[in-house]
Amino acid sequence: MTLLALDVGNTRLKWALYDAPRVGGRLLAHGAQFLENIEKLAEGDWSGLPAPTRVLGCIVAGDAVKRRVEEQLEQWDVTPQWVVSSAAEAGLSNGYDHPARLGSDRWVAMIGARQRLLQQGPARPCVVVMVGTAVTVEAIDSAGRFLGGIILPGHGIMLRALESGTAGLHVPTGEVRDFPTNTSDALTSGGTFAIAGAVQRMWDNLRSHCGEDPICYMTGGAGWKMAPSMSTPCELVDSLIFDGLLEIAHKRFD
Repeated sequence: MTLLALDVGNTRLKWALYDAPRVGGRLLAHGAQFLENIEKLAEGDWSGLPAPTRVLGCIVAGDAVKRRVEEQLEQWDVTPQWVVSSAAEAGLSNGYDHPARLGSDRWVAMIGARQRLLQQGPARPCVVVMVGTAVTVEAIDSAGRFLGGIILPGHGIMLRALESGTAGLHVPTGEVRDFPTNTSDALTSGGTFAIAGAVQRMWDNLRSHCGEDPICYMTGGAGWKMAPSMSTPCELVDSLIFDGLLEIAHKRFD
């Protein structure tokens, strides 16, 4: 039973084909496509793939994008399932006031993080950071309960907001410096420190709440840029959403 896993974000669609719907399934093929090029998938990246037995995905890009993705999947006789956040799934319970309103990418990434944590050792609190168009920082206690999380602008949004809202301020690429001495470095360092500080605050909150040091996982397209600047030790995991989709698929299909 093969599984095509889909992660449809605000900018790109990322996909991976596995030989089995479970964590540890062998990766057969993978790729990514910008949302404006979704119509190229069926005759492009997916044209040589064997028909998947199951399709499971999470999407935050909206119904119009979902319909475009589903049109590309029509070449195969398989109906995709889309993850919707719920009160509990795959070993994680949802403490959101309205569980279904939690972004499915956040939910799936937390399931992936919880699974990874338990594979590495005994249960402990966990902070999950996704760095993309927006940045999310989630807190999970040692019992597997999602306590809550924060959302803040991604680095690009911060810089564009400053550029559009401040007369004469342009945003060339700068470097992250401890003590920036030019505007480019000041802007780049400011956005980076804002994200790092938000993660540190959530880590501190969770440590205080649970009475032990949390583990921190970081994922997302811009995670590799943030990781060297973190004051909180974070393990960078590119596949966290796919790990979550595999764990959900294992519970649902296997």
